[in-house]
Amino acid sequence: MRYVFAAMAMAALLAPAAARADYYVYCANNRIEVDSRNPEQMASARGSGTCQMGPKFGFLSDAQNFAQRNFGGPGSSCSCR
Repeated sequence: MRYVFAAMAMAALLAPAAARADYYVYCANNRIEVDSRNPEQMASARGSGTCQMGPKFGFLSDAQNFAQRNFGGPGSSCSCR
């Protein structure tokens, strides 16, 4: 039984990183972006003109669809006001 548990734990650790990634929709430098960086990392990379525009998504396609439906998609104009 211990071996089964250990094998399952090892499989979870070896799962592809993309399967465990979270995605966010941001307004960064007045443009909509979809990125896997968390809000702190994004603010560090893009500066203070960055704001999160929605919830955290488990799949890239969900974040892209949200950005398209609500803001016109990645690259569209936005503002952090």
